[in-house]
Amino acid sequence: MKYIFRSALIIFLFITSSSMFMQKTTHIVFFGDSITQAGVESNGFITKIGEALSQKGLAAQYILTGAGIGGNKVYDLYLRMDDDVLAKNPDVVVIWVGVNDVWHKASAGTGTDADKFEKFYVAIINKLLAKKIRVILCTPATIGEKSDYTNQQDGDLNKYSQIIRDLAKNYHCGLVDFRSIFHQYEQANNPSNNASGILTKDGVHLNDQGNKLVADKMLEVLLEK
Repeated sequence: MKYIFRSALIIFLFITSSSMFMQKTTHIVFFGDSITQAGVESNGFITKIGEALSQKGLAAQYILTGAGIGGNKVYDLYLRMDDDVLAKNPDVVVIWVGVNDVWHKASAGTGTDADKFEKFYVAIINKLLAKKIRVILCTPATIGEKSDYTNQQDGDLNKYSQIIRDLAKNYHCGLVDFRSIFHQYEQANNPSNNASGILTKDGVHLNDQGNKLVADKMLEVLLEK
């Protein structure tokens, strides 16, 4: 009887230890524009996500890869996704795009019309889902931090954000609704209705507090089962 018990215990320990060593690593690629490009910096949101995973004892279970390029719009992402995303064989792709598609309409005249934005976005989603990749969509956060919706491009940002919300629902993707998250934060923490300096350095690109908020909210969705 003792021999049988010892044998069973050894088998159990072997299976348990083997499963620990064989535990699959989840590769997450963050796909976007300059906001994502800066996410890998020392105080960027991708770095902060990695730090939070370490604090939770989960760092060994994840690989985090930044794939952001400044100035990118949705069609730029589509054109480079084979080399910059699919070639890396990710398990999860976080897409955060839309600010330049809206912002550049006024600043450079090279933005993306809403119908084309949606078509390119759908093409990206379909290509990822065809590879059985988990997809998480993020709405564009802000172009100007005034909390009373008087920033010049608030209307378009709201419109494009709703397109992304609808796509997340229709294609069963995860969603981090930074448009709503940032607005709620601004209402609570921007009593002077400043155009920047609360979550961003310039109304668009994240400061330290913005990176922290983005990391916290993104991690919540990433860890959902």
